[in-house]
Amino acid sequence: MSRLCRFLKLAFAVVVPVMIGTSAVAFAGTDPAQFAPGGVWRDTDGNPIDAHAGCILFHEGIYYWYGEAKAGRTFLPDCNKSWGGTRVDMAGVSCYSSTNLYDWKSEGLALPAVSGAPGDLNPGNVVERPKIIYNRKTKQFVMWMHIDSADYHEARLGVAVSDSPTGPFTYRGSFRPDAGVWPLNVTDADKTAGTGNYLARDFQKGQMARDMTVFVDDDGKAYIFYASEENSTMHVSLLTDDYLKTAGKYSRILVGRSTEAPAVFKHDGKYYLIASGCTGWDPNTARSAVADSIFGPWKELGNPCAGPDADKTFHGQSAFILPMQDSNKFIFMADRWNKWALASSRYLWLPLEFDGQEKPLVPWRNNWSLSVAKTLNISQASSPTTE
Repeated sequence: MSRLCRFLKLAFAVVVPVMIGTSAVAFAGTDPAQFAPGGVWRDTDGNPIDAHAGCILFHEGIYYWYGEAKAGRTFLPDCNKSWGGTRVDMAGVSCYSSTNLYDWKSEGLALPAVSGAPGDLNPGNVVERPKIIYNRKTKQFVMWMHIDSADYHEARLGVAVSDSPTGPFTYRGSFRPDAGVWPLNVTDADKTAGTGNYLARDFQKGQMARDMTVFVDDDGKAYIFYASEENSTMHVSLLTDDYLKTAGKYSRILVGRSTEAPAVFKHDGKYYLIASGCTGWDPNTARSAVADSIFGPWKELGNPCAGPDADKTFHGQSAFILPMQDSNKFIFMADRWNKWALASSRYLWLPLEFDGQEKPLVPWRNNWSLSVAKTLNISQASSPTTE
């Protein structure tokens, strides 16, 4: 989640972390094993799972859960001490494996921080929103992530590759995407430099990129969605065939809507996006959108959540959408951030359905199991996968 200090000039005299459904859950792998959204989810060694704002990839019968490792040194940032929450040293990108989505084995850090060295992977910098996809042609696993400085002014995309889903991933560097390229839906006014025209301001050096996700379509083409233009507008950009760079073809979507934390999936030939507003660590109302073409136009559909605290996304923020094979159901994956102890942030996984038309729905459930779908798998058309 992007945390620009000038957006977070908030004072907190008394802070009481909001925790809902915090009972511990043991993933037994068989019914009556259940997901307890907001609970303490532990791996097979009994340790709390540390994989935030991440994704799930399916490869050769095994699910891999990747995310931000938040178990680093906790501190208050130096932006006038008005951060509105803590930060942690970046530990790297964690990886867990499972054959059933209940029992998760820690595979360690797929991409660790590099202590004592300059560069993007220094623990004092930012590595967020890791998303991993598999390239069938190159046989490589490709990791995309938001790379930033501690004060979030760099706003870059980073990429790493591996021959194995568990890593180690080799870091290939970071960059600002689509330098010297106008979007497909650019207007003459967009090209005019001026106050607040961030698209024109960043035309030569490349566009800003913060909260992001990747999506692989039916034809194998991959796209990256990212919050850009000082978080005011989202971009969707085509990746090259090797998935290692942007291809210079992109569009602006949700213009001026200040949208972050995108999660993208496909259903009945349409593209869907669930995301959040930009309120720092604090939850807000989720938003959803649909499009016939991945480059847009995108039509907003409103809040997909229903139930207690639906106007705050159940005190969480979207991370990823996991499709269930052979059904019209999906799993909505989100993070419930604990801004004063980020390593204690919890996970919200809830079934996602449709209203019988085109709007996705995420109703609250205190507990639920995978028995809602006898066979759970991931389709290449809808999410990072290899099968």
